[in-house]
Amino acid sequence: MKTKITVIVDNKSNNGIEGEWGLCLLVEYGDKKILVDAGASKLFLDNLKKLNFDVKDIDLGILSHAHYDHANGIPYFFENNTKASFYFREGTAPNCYSKKKIFKKYIGIPRRVMSEYSDRIKVVSGDEKLLDGVFLIPHKTEGLENIGKRERMFVKTPQGWKPDSFEHEQSLVLDTDKGLVIINSCSHGGAANIINEIQNTFPDRKVYGIIGGFHLFNKTDDEVKEFAKKVKETGIEYICTGHCTKDHAFELLKEELGEKVMQMRVGLSMEF
Repeated sequence: MKTKITVIVDNKSNNGIEGEWGLCLLVEYGDKKILVDAGASKLFLDNLKKLNFDVKDIDLGILSHAHYDHANGIPYFFENNTKASFYFREGTAPNCYSKKKIFKKYIGIPRRVMSEYSDRIKVVSGDEKLLDGVFLIPHKTEGLENIGKRERMFVKTPQGWKPDSFEHEQSLVLDTDKGLVIINSCSHGGAANIINEIQNTFPDRKVYGIIGGFHLFNKTDDEVKEFAKKVKETGIEYICTGHCTKDHAFELLKEELGEKVMQMRVGLSMEF
């Protein structure tokens, strides 16, 4: 299926269209419009208008994971679009925190969004087919809580604090004319892991590209280069990254991976 993806919100502004620390993408898949995340505020509404989209025309929404910079715009979405459901991964809850020294800072979804908009939110588990050629896939890699511990990200549970295993994170997979394209907005579970998860889920399909942040802004140069090596080994042909990758890591990725890497920014459109 011919596919177009437009960046609505990213850290990098473009041609007078503002950005913020957050992410929002609009997928046009055939005659369907899919919103992936809604940024950290209502900025995505302004940017949709500036990019000549109408929020009322969006058919469904996807929350990539349960962090504020992807979910804070969702209440504004529901106020301005009366038809579309938003798909959350099982395990999504207002319980995500980052640890700063001895303090834990809340970084999760709006605390009441799931109760206030329960009729608009669909919670999915396992592999979910949304439309012909459109899928939601959870993590299938074991031991991701080790990444949560390393990143100092925790979830608050009735049993106490636990390192985040990112069970609330999911990949949107699109079957395009060039092959499978993955959208995973922060790739906390590791982009190489995610690419391999999708390849193992669809063994008869070529995984062509991955789009999203890679959470590299806090990594050393050696860690970024090792990351690039693992991604290269997957054989992926197209990478578009921004948001939590940030500029320095992007330049290192460009050195290691060359022309297959593109910089995300507000207003960028990609066609597959």
